Amino acid sequence: MRGVLLAIGTRKGLFLARSSGAGRFEVDPVRFSTIGVPSVAIDTRGRVPRILAGIEYGHFGPSVLRSDDLGESWQEGGGVSGARRAPGPGASGASGAPIAFPETAATALTRVWQLQPSASEPDVVWAGAEPGALFRSEDRGATFSLVEGLWNHPHRSRWEPGLGGLCLHTVLVHPGDSKTMVVAVSAGGVYRTEDGGTSWRAANRGIRAPFLPEGAQYPEFGQCVHKMDMHPSRPERLFLQHHGGVYRSDDFGDSWVPIGAPLPSDFGFPLVVHPDRPDTLYVFPLRSDQDRTPPDHRCRVFRSDDAGGSWRALDRGLPAGPAHASVLRDAMCASAGGVFFGTRDGEVYGSWDDGESWFPVADHLPDVLTVRAAAI
Repeated sequence: MRGVLLAIGTRKGLFLARSSGAGRFEVDPVRFSTIGVPSVAIDTRGRVPRILAGIEYGHFGPSVLRSDDLGESWQEGGGVSGARRAPGPGASGASGAPIAFPETAATALTRVWQLQPSASEPDVVWAGAEPGALFRSEDRGATFSLVEGLWNHPHRSRWEPGLGGLCLHTVLVHPGDSKTMVVAVSAGGVYRTEDGGTSWRAANRGIRAPFLPEGAQYPEFGQCVHKMDMHPSRPERLFLQHHGGVYRSDDFGDSWVPIGAPLPSDFGFPLVVHPDRPDTLYVFPLRSDQDRTPPDHRCRVFRSDDAGGSWRALDRGLPAGPAHASVLRDAMCASAGGVFFGTRDGEVYGSWDDGESWFPVADHLPDVLTVRAAAI
């Protein structure tokens, strides 16, 4: 096994942790200690790995930085004509905002929630953003352009923001067909395209919205999807964590069935699929939308090995005492031979044996927003 790089984005900076083989991690000093890092990607498709970081400059606005030397130096690349965001300080090569709305959109970028290298197009990176927008890069994340087809969808004006904002937080591209993809918006729901983003349709059939009145809980759109994932070897099967429900689709989002009944609670935020086993997935349940703490105040990850038919709690090595912290939607990942998650009280844990046992990666960090791992 090669070394593993773990990127941990927090409310106050980015932390990079490294492990050689399956050993423990050494955590580097914080980068960007005064700004939030809500999204990270480690792109290993090129000759050298590229780290992308969606950052928040405070009153300067959000941006995307990139590093081609494993975090030693960073660039903010390219300019956007007419961009509605002031360029920020702290990065070399900045000539304008690499990601921003055009003037015609009459809005400003609030946050970059997701950075997702395409599985089927070598230089393409997708970015999900707030308010409810999708961007595409064709230069590995140096510059981005707005996907007009989704932005101009007739449903978009009626999307309502969740408590975290109107965020497009998940982008899943079919590995065998780059024009087919699904995205998830809170609280717009799941949307699907088969023509590369020119046209989109809602894909929420079967997802119950319990926060709506009786008789109106299965709308065409308006579902508060928290996270979605799939395995590239079985792309027709999608898994979804909702604001009250865990779901599976076996037809790339055409229909959904609930699979969360065996869990102690079906409310939560993260959901990830095992990198090698397409029927294995992980969630971190919380008691409810009103009480966002783990059930029984026990820190436990739940794993299903049969596509949601049954679930098992995994807590060996996790804190035994009362736990009160939650795990955010992008603060869990399964890749590079391990499973990793970070909590809102700054604790990060990893597992090399599919969650059977856990070890601490880092502690006393700021609020963890995102966790990503890659073999390097």
